[in-house]
Amino acid sequence: MDSQIFIMFHVAISAIAIVSGVAVIYGLVTANRISRWTLLFLVTTTATSVTGFFFHRDHLLPSHIVGAVALAVLALTCLALYGFRLRGVWRAVYIVGTVLSLWFNIFVLIAQAFLKVPSLHVLAPLGSEPPFAIAQSIALLVFIILGVRASRRFHPEY
Repeated sequence: MDSQIFIMFHVAISAIAIVSGVAVIYGLVTANRISRWTLLFLVTTTATSVTGFFFHRDHLLPSHIVGAVALAVLALTCLALYGFRLRGVWRAVYIVGTVLSLWFNIFVLIAQAFLKVPSLHVLAPLGSEPPFAIAQSIALLVFIILGVRASRRFHPEY
């Protein structure tokens, strides 16, 4: 199923997931639990990963692997938040899972930008050239820093 409407739906929920994820990460690094944004982020990020599997492909792609890993991370993140209420080690599981989940979305956003934006595609037509690697490395570094800050600051009372 690759209709334009489905693609637009997938892109829209991905955009909502990214925006709400930024709000949630901001909450983590400022020691504020933002429940409604968190729920929106978890639902839309899950929907983004699930709908990614509905694009017709003849064989397994790296995007399928990223989607499967993302769903596993989201399952643990939800379990940490809603099942174990961030007690003990589950606070760290939640923080790492939340940061990883948003990073997966940003990773795919960068990959799609290099595929679809002509000026970026020229710089990295195969997705393995230095400009692509540099962009992904910067994103990863930013998320590592955010994760460390969140782990130091986010100590919620559920």
